Amino acid sequence: MNEPIQEATQGQTESEPAAAGGTNSSENFNDADFKRTVWRALRTVGIAIAVGVPLLGWKAGWGNAGLFAVGAVISGSGLMQWLRLLSAVAVTIESTGEVPLRPFAPLLIGLFLRLGVALALLYVSLKFLHGSVLALVAGLALGLTALLIESIRLLKSWTD
Repeated sequence: MNEPIQEATQGQTESEPAAAGGTNSSENFNDADFKRTVWRALRTVGIAIAVGVPLLGWKAGWGNAGLFAVGAVISGSGLMQWLRLLSAVAVTIESTGEVPLRPFAPLLIGLFLRLGVALALLYVSLKFLHGSVLALVAGLALGLTALLIESIRLLKSWTD
């Protein structure tokens, strides 16, 4: 199932989108480019957690650092869930019918379970960590911010 993606990404560096004819454009954006962009955004979230939690703990208290970490983990898991969901949709769209497709039910069940766990984690962290809600919001916005940064990088590579 990942063979076309591996073939499309061979010989490319991490920052190069797959392009036909040697030109970078949105017309050549494919599933491999999407996956690479989301994985880079997840890496950015991980780096922000590794740097931000100790700094927030030192400057604003460990309650705020904990809420930031909870928000960032929820945001990162959301990115991971969208990666899985949109990859499954892309495989379904590109399917020729020769190979049976995996059902969407496990993905959707996983999505709703993750949302339930995220809701419980938000409640528990707000109830017991006694930090600022702004730290939680900053953590939740981290995934969106990382994805925005990677999207801007991708757009910049198309205009070069």
